[in-house]
Order: sequence, then C-alpha cells, then structure tokens
Amino acid sequence: MMLDTATQAALTTRSITLAYDGNAIIQGLNLAIPKGQITTLVGPNGCGKSTLLRGLARLLKPRKGTVYLEGDEIARLPTKELAKRLGILPQNPTAPEGLTVRELVAQGRYPHQNWWQQWSQDDELKVEKAIATTYLEEFANRSIDTLSGGQRQRAWIAMALAQDTETLLLDEPTTYLDLAHQIEVLDLLYDLNQQGDRTVLMVLHDLNLAARYSHHLVALKEGAVVTQGQPHTVITETLVHQVFGLESRIIDDPISGTPLCIPVSQGVKRV
Repeated sequence: MMLDTATQAALTTRSITLAYDGNAIIQGLNLAIPKGQITTLVGPNGCGKSTLLRGLARLLKPRKGTVYLEGDEIARLPTKELAKRLGILPQNPTAPEGLTVRELVAQGRYPHQNWWQQWSQDDELKVEKAIATTYLEEFANRSIDTLSGGQRQRAWIAMALAQDTETLLLDEPTTYLDLAHQIEVLDLLYDLNQQGDRTVLMVLHDLNLAARYSHHLVALKEGAVVTQGQPHTVITETLVHQVFGLESRIIDDPISGTPLCIPVSQGVKRV
C-alpha cells in the first residue's frame, strides 16, 4: 500500500535489508504502516515477521535502507525521545528476579523521567491505570516470577501501556494466553486504538483473530510482502494457499463479519 503523504504513515521503511550473521531475512523492503490503525503482520514461521518488527523498533539495525517514524529517521532519534514515541513488547521478555508487577509496570515511565522531574502523580496514575486495564490489581505486589505465563504476559503489556506512546509494537502479545485472555488482550488493544487513536502494529499467528481485530494486514513469505490491505482483500483461499501452503474455506465470521479461515485437512473431503 502506498500512502499519499508521510503524515499518513506511522512507520515507513525505504529499501531496508535486515539480517542476522550475514543471512538476510528481509531484503530491500518498502512498507508503510498506517497511522492510527491496527496493523498485523501474518505469515508462516520463519517468514520474517519478528525480524521486521525488531527492525521497525530499532532493536535490529538495518544492513541497508532507512526506517522513519512519522517522517523522522529513527536511527537519528535520541533513545529517550524514541521511547516516548514508540513502545515495544518483544517476544519472550525477561525481568530481573524478584521484581513485582507494579515495579515492572513502573519501568514504562522511565523515559519520562529526567534530573529535574522525578516520579510524579501523573506517573503514578498511568501505572495504576495500566495495571487496572490489564486486570492485574490483585497481583500488583506479587513477584513476576510467581505468576502464570498469561499473567506475566499481561504484566509486560501493562508496562508498554504505562509508557503511553502513540505507537505500540507487540510481537505475539497473546503468547501463553488461553482463549478468554487472548480476547481480553485484543479487545484492550482495539479499545486503545479506538479511544486514543494509537497506532498498533503486532505479530499474530492466528489468522482469524488477526482478521477480526485489524484494520490492515501485511502477509509475509520468505522475507517479502505477498500482499497487504484490509482483511477481506488479504484473507482469501488463494492467499492462504500461496502463503501457508494450506487449502481452506473462507467464510464470514458470524460475530464480526470479518473473514474466517477454515483449514481443510488432506483427510477431509471438500464439498
């Protein structure tokens, strides 16, 4: 998708190449992430979704090309300024042993601290709001080490929320969560987008949840964009076969009206 002006894109890449140990995962990619929308990267394992997210978050330096955050070259932004504008929840984050939920969430406010302005009432309110929003009040004083995988994931999301950035990047935010909590987290991200006009970019493996909660999908395969656009234009039987090598039927989700992908196994006769 080509956007009319730079102001319409939250994040833009210009011919970026991302690699690990000389092995290029993404090559010469041009991409624009719409501002104020929820965009989800989808594709098979190893296609470059997490690598691309890391490049956009400045966690992985491009071998070539440039990443822009609302028109500003991201590599030139001071670290603290970037942290005020861009929040990131990586895959499998780790916290120091013994850290409580409240202490972890409070770390999201550190970019807003400086030598003349230390912890404020506003910081406290944003931490408490993030804890409440992620349903963690009863665990606020518990050590992260004692939480279940799902509770721990919600604590990390709360930290990202406390950072209070306009753009939020999440790599598999529903990891370790049961279905009910997956829906809670995605409902939360949707509400944050709708109420605060936040740009949300995430990686999801579940095509149906991606279609239900996203305004924009980017389908990747072998480090390249196969197609992108609204869910109805991306989630098609042809696309699912092309990207995932899977035969499927696509119907309308009876709840949301978004595309619903039903896999067809080799042992099931298609009618």
